[in-house]
Amino acid sequence: MNRPTVGDGHIVMPEAEFEQLLELAAERGALKALEDVGLDGDDAAIDIRDLRSLLSSLRLAKRTAVQTSVRLITTGILLALMAGIAIKLKLFGNGP
Repeated sequence: MNRPTVGDGHIVMPEAEFEQLLELAAERGALKALEDVGLDGDDAAIDIRDLRSLLSSLRLAKRTAVQTSVRLITTGILLALMAGIAIKLKLFGNGP
């Protein structure tokens, strides 16, 4: 790598070397970020797969809970309507 030169208050360096420097900085930053959150080392890929699996399971459980709630509410409304019709038609004897 050539030493950068200073011209007009700006640092000048070849574009290829600049790209190489950016790649190195990005790689070091990514490794540091993974290290900061504890996802470094040999088991990092397994940990990330486990986290993705956990998130997928959580999404499925949430979707199932919403579907179950909608079914319960719908069933409750239908039962209330049927009870109202039964009372209105006096199917249970001499109602009100």
